[in-house]
Amino acid sequence: MKGAQILVECLKREGVDVLFGYPGGANLPTYDALHDSDLKHILVRHEQGAAHMADGYARATGKVGVCLATSGPGATNLVTGIATAFMDSVPMVAITGQVRSYLIGNDAFQEADVCGITRPITKHNYLVKDVRDLARTIREAFYIAATGKPGPVLVDIPVDVSQAEAEFVWPESVEIRGYKPERFIEGHRGQIDKAAKLIVQAKKPVVYVGGGAIMSNATEELRELINLIGAPVTTTCMALGIYPEDQPFSLRMLGMHGAASTNFAVQYCDLLVNVGARFDDRVTGKVDTFSPKSKKIHIDIDPASIGKSVPVDVPIVGDVKRVLKELMKEIQALKQKPDYSGWWEEIHGWQKKHPLTYTQPKGGKLKPQYVLEVLSDLTKGEILMTTDVGQHQMWACQFYRWTKPRTYITSGGLGTMGYGLPAAIGAQFGRPGERVICLTGDGSFVMNIQELATAVDHKLPIKTIILNNANLGMVRQWQEMFYKKRFSYSAMRSPDFAKVAEGFGAKGATISQPEEVRPMLEKILSDKECWVVDCLCDEEEKVFPIIPPGKAIDEMILDMA
Repeated sequence: MKGAQILVECLKREGVDVLFGYPGGANLPTYDALHDSDLKHILVRHEQGAAHMADGYARATGKVGVCLATSGPGATNLVTGIATAFMDSVPMVAITGQVRSYLIGNDAFQEADVCGITRPITKHNYLVKDVRDLARTIREAFYIAATGKPGPVLVDIPVDVSQAEAEFVWPESVEIRGYKPERFIEGHRGQIDKAAKLIVQAKKPVVYVGGGAIMSNATEELRELINLIGAPVTTTCMALGIYPEDQPFSLRMLGMHGAASTNFAVQYCDLLVNVGARFDDRVTGKVDTFSPKSKKIHIDIDPASIGKSVPVDVPIVGDVKRVLKELMKEIQALKQKPDYSGWWEEIHGWQKKHPLTYTQPKGGKLKPQYVLEVLSDLTKGEILMTTDVGQHQMWACQFYRWTKPRTYITSGGLGTMGYGLPAAIGAQFGRPGERVICLTGDGSFVMNIQELATAVDHKLPIKTIILNNANLGMVRQWQEMFYKKRFSYSAMRSPDFAKVAEGFGAKGATISQPEEVRPMLEKILSDKECWVVDCLCDEEEKVFPIIPPGKAIDEMILDMA
């Protein structure tokens, strides 16, 4: 078989059902082989879109996403999408074409050292120099991407390797020297026992859940644990929906734009149980002052993530799903029913004093929070939403009620504008029966607006809702709050998005009044077409609360009063 045929056969054996890509000279052998294949290939309009689609597909399904690009600029256009997946531990395999192997290093046409470029932002990467190594390499790439702490893997294939012939040999098992993720699955029994005792002895615990719990498919176990002990639970934006936000134990999201009551609970608890999160700076604020009086338990599959930024008392290296099962057994064996009633009374006091709130005056400018509240009311948590990055992303966390895992798909670690629409396309291909909404801002949407053509081509019923404040909203908010209202290049003049949508073959509409929101959302939610709704919102509206960058949780700003 030719190398390109070997690649296609490997993708089939890995269970790939859809891949996203863009052809060019160095990967034409692969596309020629795809022509004879029943693999579903989605032609994107920009390689960055391909990477984000593979990412969105992976987050929505839990499977490995796959994207393809040619050499040089095709491969470098994947970089932002690869970095996005790397920061959020998303399993993805990126397959790039490369110039002929004997030309590598000679500055050949469309040559780029994509392995060197992506080494810091991939879990691993390969340059295949011999066609006989190709099947084993693809097998290893998928294994590495999906096991342990997931992440993107890149495979760079020179065009002559794609054209060369070899016998196809499929490796039934994978053995990689130095990579034994199975060692870190079970969790240390002694550490789990220590954690159980701390939980039943605590008076003021908080369970803090991150994206690792989603990647581990630990929804059932996490919910059982919370219902067993009755402790308050908060999530990062990467784990929204893993515990239903309409349930009384939920504190919803914590961090820079989390509810004040949630951040106070984290700051003043006596035990913080970290389940698959990484104590990132958007959660901790100033590390030296973060949750200073609490004992800390940290459960994570990645040993390097534990103690990286915040020292912990009980580290547990293991798969979240398995560790939680064992932890519950230990808690039940102790036969001690923890009493957190006094702690809940304190939390309820904070919630009553500092609710998430805003005002939508009748006849006034449209408030973006109102759009999210109406959407939440109409859908009851029964949608899959992707977002871009900025104010709209945080309002979605605050004012939509999340009830299911893998329904809020966003770029958490890298904060990538232009992510939302292609991620929605990937998610829609992964879960074709679900309603998918891309929530975006006017600045973010134009960054990958060309992928509307991809959505329309495939008749995807994706609804894009733009919270348009004619500005780079979060940039403007920071300039107002921290840069003496010096609005340096944050105002934007956008096109008529409704007309642009129509030009791509989608449906478009523009609304600016509160009374237009509900009927418009009802209309698009019941329609089978691809829609873009441009919501002209109040440019003065800000996201509160906010913990100023580099400041402590105690320095949280609740409003501008």
